[in-house]
Amino acid sequence: MHIRNSNTTDTERAIDIWRDAVDATHHFLTPEHRSEIEHEVQSFLPNAPIWLAVDESDQALGFMLLDGDHIEALFIDPAHHGKGIGKALIAYAVHLQGDITTDVNEQNTQAVGFYQRLGFKVTGTSPQDSQGRPYPLIHLHRAKDVPL
Repeated sequence: MHIRNSNTTDTERAIDIWRDAVDATHHFLTPEHRSEIEHEVQSFLPNAPIWLAVDESDQALGFMLLDGDHIEALFIDPAHHGKGIGKALIAYAVHLQGDITTDVNEQNTQAVGFYQRLGFKVTGTSPQDSQGRPYPLIHLHRAKDVPL
């Protein structure tokens, strides 16, 4: 596995990864909100600078959207959960930026545990997601000198 920048030919695969990962981990979303969010993802992801974790045949296994030192999105194909792909993307973000931050849905306990195992600390909470939906967020920070 290695990490590379995405290009326009990667968009469909990245959206598929997002869809499969959300369906596997975001059971708390209402069907209406799930549909709204997918529409938003389909509109912004094609132009977003994402980092892809790809296998030896250049098939994307997961992706990360890094905006400065903030991870806006990190999604791994559920068929590849537990294989170190998310950890590798986090390590890459630390390599690029040093200290990093992210937000995670409070109800996504699997993701909360993942980030905490990788040294992220809670810095605050919000009662809604960034679009004002009723999904509380946990704000996290990871210092660059914390071992992975």
